[in-house]
Amino acid sequence: MVPFNILDEDYFPENLTDEATDLLASSRNVRVERIISFGHRSPDGFWYDQDHDEWVVVLHGQARLLIEGADKPVTMAVGDSLLLRAHQRHRVEWTPPGFHTLWLAVHFERSEGSEM
Repeated sequence: MVPFNILDEDYFPENLTDEATDLLASSRNVRVERIISFGHRSPDGFWYDQDHDEWVVVLHGQARLLIEGADKPVTMAVGDSLLLRAHQRHRVEWTPPGFHTLWLAVHFERSEGSEM
């Protein structure tokens, strides 16, 4: 197996029309994804409403998320992470146009009694 550097811009696709999502690892209750945005945002009126928890971190670029019921959008920069609980509706409001935003997303089912 040959390792690759997840931050190496040579692995960033050019001219993305949609976000690029790569499955990096998975098991029965966990999925790890690399997501690349290039000025993408959620479609108008669309909300993610997932049956599982998701922890996300920005590794390159920036983003602004809107979480339903929040007073204002959450701005994320390199190193910022966020835990989104199951059914916590959210959407991507903005990623910078003409610039790659690299996310690492971990989707998982929370164990009974576990809290973060």
